[in-house]
Amino acid sequence: MPRHHRIHKAAIPRELLILRHAHAEPLVGGGADFDRPLSKEGEREARAVRDWIARHGFKVARSIVSPAVRARRTAEVALPGVVLGFESKVYEATPGTLLALVDAGAAEGITALVGHNPGLEQLVALLSEGRSEDFRGLPPAGVARLALPDAGPIEPATGRILDFWWP
Repeated sequence: MPRHHRIHKAAIPRELLILRHAHAEPLVGGGADFDRPLSKEGEREARAVRDWIARHGFKVARSIVSPAVRARRTAEVALPGVVLGFESKVYEATPGTLLALVDAGAAEGITALVGHNPGLEQLVALLSEGRSEDFRGLPPAGVARLALPDAGPIEPATGRILDFWWP
């Protein structure tokens, strides 16, 4: 008599790739911070992030991107072929807002979050340490890749830093 074995499909781990926008041009009299483009250095940094992601074979399944010009351009260069999901709440967001955005659509695989400090570096601290105050340390074009719980809500202190890199 044949034996029947139940085969469980292994869950694809959830990860969060947090990417701070690359260096931008300084704000010039009368201009809006939102409209600042990447500098030449920023363009090089975004390409370096793209190359780093490709070298490691990371496949982004979902993206949440600030629509600010510098963040949008960083995402376009660093995440070629990824459908970019623009979210206005990312601009000037608190770590709590960012956590809610990530948690709202957390799917299997890698979610890329592209935005700004201090919210992004505070989110790294919130996810990895459970608190976000006084944390500084995500440079322009800096990447933090975190493992998230395989299922359920994403809460403070439930992430584990896998990589921290910048060009």
